[in-house]
Amino acid sequence: MITGRTNVFGIMGDPVEHSLSPPMHNAAFKKLGMDSVYVPFHVKKGEIGAAIQGALVMGVKGLNVTIPHKTSVMEHLDEIDHAAELIGAVNTVKFNNGARGYNTDGLGAVRAIEEVTPVKNKKVVILGAGGAARAVSFQILLEGAGEVVIANRTVEKAKSLRNDLVSNLDASVKASDLDLEVIGEIQDADILINTTPIGMYPNIDDEPIINADVMHEDLVVNDIVYNPFETGLLKEAKKAGAKVVPGTRMLIYQGVEAFKIWTGVEAPVDIFEKALMKELGLGEEL
Repeated sequence: MITGRTNVFGIMGDPVEHSLSPPMHNAAFKKLGMDSVYVPFHVKKGEIGAAIQGALVMGVKGLNVTIPHKTSVMEHLDEIDHAAELIGAVNTVKFNNGARGYNTDGLGAVRAIEEVTPVKNKKVVILGAGGAARAVSFQILLEGAGEVVIANRTVEKAKSLRNDLVSNLDASVKASDLDLEVIGEIQDADILINTTPIGMYPNIDDEPIINADVMHEDLVVNDIVYNPFETGLLKEAKKAGAKVVPGTRMLIYQGVEAFKIWTGVEAPVDIFEKALMKELGLGEEL
């Protein structure tokens, strides 16, 4: 039962009605016997400042922030975590004598990949150069990756992200196209991450960016697209004998990291997974 003592958490976005975060967090609160609830808040573009102030005044304990507010929310926070500042986006806010922003997207990707292999000193090829690629590339370098290659159709965009990474982290980063150049990079890479929407529902029949004959069996392939569960890229990776990490793992772990930031408690990963798979109609994948 929700009472005046119940801790309130939530997610702000536009749209937000179909967010998969409420089922995961509420299942975890129930499992742990915590007097807490997680709800979606529809906040329109331009209203994020008022929403943050309102949440602070009303005693909301923590929020996730999604499109279109991940960047604009930053100017309304009292503090910003170092990684979120580097990434230039916030997806998690904790209220405690003010509002502090974090980004758990990159952390979610790293934790998902590290279920299979450590990222430290590894060569990582990242497909795409948008917001997700930025979060993943900064975080994976902060976690000790040896070399990162940013591959994008528009090479200038890949070069721009590379320049930001190098100037902020003094890291080993290359920019590449998505044609012949990236093939050579993948052949001696340890990890391949797709951050583009190619293959995402409803366009599940899109031609994968990379096919099996470019991959090798020592490669770990992560697609952050989680619907469908097995994308065209992951199917190609399996043909090559590579290890695969589905996008649901990043989604689970970015939520688990936010849960820990707010509560100080390690969230039950299995409960997050069951709730997510149920929402996606993928219970049979467990």
